[in-house]
Amino acid sequence: MSIAATDWVAHHAYFKPDHKAMVDLASGREFSYKEMNERVGRVAAMLEAKGIKAGDRVAFLMFNSSDLMEVIYGCWRIGAVCLALNFRLTVPELEFILNDAETSALVYDHAFKAQVEGLQGKTTITHFIGTDCMGGESDYEAGLAAVEPRFEYHPQTLEDQCMLMYSSGTTGLPKGVIITHGMMEFAPAAGSRVGGMQPDNVALSNMPLFHIGALNVTGCPAIWIGSTAVIQRIFDIEGTLEAINDPELGITSLFMVPAALNAMRMHPKAETTDFSRIRTCMSGGAPVPVEIMSWWEKKGLIVQQGYGMTETAAAGSAVTKEEAMSRIGSTGRALIHSKIKIMDDSGQECAPNIPGEIWFKGATVTPGYWRRPDANAESFVDGWFRSGDIGRMDEEGYIYIEDRMKDMYISGGENVYPAEVENILYQMPQIAEAAIIGVKDPRWGETGCVIAALKPDCELCLDDVVNHMSDKVAKFKLPQHLHIVDALPRNATGKVLKFQLRESVPVALGLKD
Repeated sequence: MSIAATDWVAHHAYFKPDHKAMVDLASGREFSYKEMNERVGRVAAMLEAKGIKAGDRVAFLMFNSSDLMEVIYGCWRIGAVCLALNFRLTVPELEFILNDAETSALVYDHAFKAQVEGLQGKTTITHFIGTDCMGGESDYEAGLAAVEPRFEYHPQTLEDQCMLMYSSGTTGLPKGVIITHGMMEFAPAAGSRVGGMQPDNVALSNMPLFHIGALNVTGCPAIWIGSTAVIQRIFDIEGTLEAINDPELGITSLFMVPAALNAMRMHPKAETTDFSRIRTCMSGGAPVPVEIMSWWEKKGLIVQQGYGMTETAAAGSAVTKEEAMSRIGSTGRALIHSKIKIMDDSGQECAPNIPGEIWFKGATVTPGYWRRPDANAESFVDGWFRSGDIGRMDEEGYIYIEDRMKDMYISGGENVYPAEVENILYQMPQIAEAAIIGVKDPRWGETGCVIAALKPDCELCLDDVVNHMSDKVAKFKLPQHLHIVDALPRNATGKVLKFQLRESVPVALGLKD
């Protein structure tokens, strides 16, 4: 028997109507659960009035805001699927995703008006709804005012799809990760066991909410448990420190990628900020260096590392607060609704401490990719999801991430997939062959390095590469290094030996520790 999905916002509006649900730092707006429930109901009614029905895709292209959260829960109230768009993507990248998802409506922040104008007439979208995310006049606010709120929740089960998030693949084409109500229900239920989540928590959402990490570690879990979400428009170091230091806000929970934690500790105000109210600080997306962990510990902030993916709704493994400093380097043990095993190339489970591919199974794992049977066949084996990441598990079940099978690297918390960038590099007339790897960067954790072999009598500099790519990919995907070689190293089958590049190129560029 299928289990029905539930309306979290309506539930809390009934039991604790006056409890503060959201604080929007940029606009200064605050909403109780009663007020949020009404606005979510108006979003639902507005979408219905535009002909949006259960199963239709509604996208958002927005900085963090209370409006963004309303759009998500408004979609869910009518059974629509919410499509999260990375606001750093270029118009061609957005065009592909929107058309692949057959999107019916787009809610966008006025800050992205130019991108939206560039999309006009190129997608399946029939309704563009603009908002300034500051509570001022907009199509969004006018649409909400023109309807009566819908409080009825469209019948759905935990197996039903509620979100789409696109993740680039090794072929360079983004894949839509199907996210169900069950994944969104069980991920915070699992995370609360190690994250100390309580109804009196106040969670700061300052990482981009189009990412599963930010959305499903701070944003949605705060609403799931009936606590308060404090929403910061974009990550701002000084603004984050000021918010943490504000006793009226009373922030108790954080989620930040290592690059953000590193940037914050280098700001002068970090020395005078009061971190004593912070109960939980989670981090993911990349390993947190020992130096950063130790610095924050001295400030009274224990950073708990976790490991998850879009395909697991950000849930997977995590360390408890008590073991975080004694298990530096580990992403902890499998969470309650997850099973994890390490597999070798022959399909056998690895012995303790032997590296292999990390496989997932459980209630937080995606049922598959949007209209990609080929990717599903490649990624699933007997109900287990193949992560593509290399890790090991010790005798006590602690996970250690070793490498990425798919050659992805992480720059400032953003995933960069080499195949996508390499496809664009090969458009350059000077390039005979090219590869891109991630190299260490003190600011971003990792950044891109292009290794290129040139055609005869051709020259190439980094500025040429960046100028060619700047209007084709998001800024975080632009490389910051270029290394010219006679030829790329390849194996007998012609595959580029990237492990050799990762070992030799940083040394050649003087980037090796």
